[in-house]
Amino acid sequence: MVLTLDATNLVLKDVHRLLNLQRRLNDSFTSLLSLQPVTESEQKALSEIRQTFESYYEAGKILEGQIQFLFISPLMWLSGFHHPQIKISLEVGIADIDIEDAETKIKGRMDILAATRSREEATVTALWVMLIESKNSSIDASEGLAQLLTYAYTGLTHQDAVWGVTTNGMDYQFVWVQKGEPPTYQLFPKLSLLYPEQSIQLLQVMKAICQEHLDT
Repeated sequence: MVLTLDATNLVLKDVHRLLNLQRRLNDSFTSLLSLQPVTESEQKALSEIRQTFESYYEAGKILEGQIQFLFISPLMWLSGFHHPQIKISLEVGIADIDIEDAETKIKGRMDILAATRSREEATVTALWVMLIESKNSSIDASEGLAQLLTYAYTGLTHQDAVWGVTTNGMDYQFVWVQKGEPPTYQLFPKLSLLYPEQSIQLLQVMKAICQEHLDT
């Protein structure tokens, strides 16, 4: 009998065991990305996003939907993800992951997926750019890591690596998942929207991920 698991119920230990993903720590985004300076207008827009977050955060728990609409969406727009070559999809179901040795199947749905459009057919996505797992503000951003890794793992069937980020609106935890024997993921230090310098680096990282795929 095949056991069906929901990705939302997985913990990191499950992901490591079932998907054989190996963790690598990386404290430098510049080892993989070319981070460019942020303009004054971008810094002003970023400051407005940060102020909005502070006002909501001070008033109590921020729900997942509010985080997606009020903070993730503006950050993605500011980072260039509105480019017509990129398609944004919400609540995307993943292809079932069959773990034959364990007679287990994993199901789940991604919160936000950004993918490039095929040059030949505009309605077909060709390459995952970045996927996002969001949690409400009362949950640590790392709580979504097992889900994020599970979803990113499915992207390795059609590309060599994929970026992902899990967030509670305040903290942003990036990972870079790479195909291999075994597959690996690089885990980066969290970036906080509340700290101006970290928020600038957050924007730089998102811009670099987006631009990296637009240049290919």
